[in-house]
Amino acid sequence: MGELDGRTALVTGGSRGIGRAVAQRLAADGALVAVHYGGNEAAAAETVELIAKAGGRAFAVRARFGESGALDQLFEGLAAGLAEHGEPGGDGGAGLDILVNNAGIHLAGSIGQLTEEEFDRLMAINVRTPIFVIQRAIPLLRDGGRIVNVASAATRIGSPVQIGYTVSKTALVALAAPLANELGRRGITVNTVNPGVILTDMTSQWTGVPEAMAGLESITALGRIGQPEDVADVVGFLAGPQGRWVTGQTIDASGGTFLGPIPPA
Repeated sequence: MGELDGRTALVTGGSRGIGRAVAQRLAADGALVAVHYGGNEAAAAETVELIAKAGGRAFAVRARFGESGALDQLFEGLAAGLAEHGEPGGDGGAGLDILVNNAGIHLAGSIGQLTEEEFDRLMAINVRTPIFVIQRAIPLLRDGGRIVNVASAATRIGSPVQIGYTVSKTALVALAAPLANELGRRGITVNTVNPGVILTDMTSQWTGVPEAMAGLESITALGRIGQPEDVADVVGFLAGPQGRWVTGQTIDASGGTFLGPIPPA
């Protein structure tokens, strides 16, 4: 039996990259996983298929964050999927055990390059959306539940070429401690995972450039680029029974990226 048998999970941005690996890990541990996606229906369907082939259970939920009505669409899809699989929560009652806020967008640029429109979009997707996803999810979360937010190691590195992104992810990190205090009496933990450079669609432009790959490997203590599964295993720990005594914390899952001072540009 899996550690998460009988549990349900919602993974936002779960169709690709880190989100896909998290969805697969939670499903492998026994959870029924709602795989949220914004627009790539084929990728979401592939994630669900991969989980099913491995003996797990999952369903896809579409909601394009940043658009009007996205949260209604997300939670209506979640309720419908839970009901279809015969799980509590399909009627709007408590039926969710794990929420992983992974969906987000990235933007590179210095403060002089950042526009107001870009900053507003970063904050809307990377901060506002997870906050209100959590707000909507709290009545659905059963006691002993888990909330895991995926931020970024950029919050401690201080790179000047991704300042808007760093600010948005730092705000997300700040959410964990007060929320952990609010929900702790129900046994619900709230934690943040900070990945470093991970081989995903977002970083695929570097994989064909040996010099770029060598540079990225050189700034990581473990000497390699991270895989989505490296992060998913940390999320799986926090979402599982072993993570019951960890809350309000930020876990660096960057392989030791930039443990020393960041070099000058």
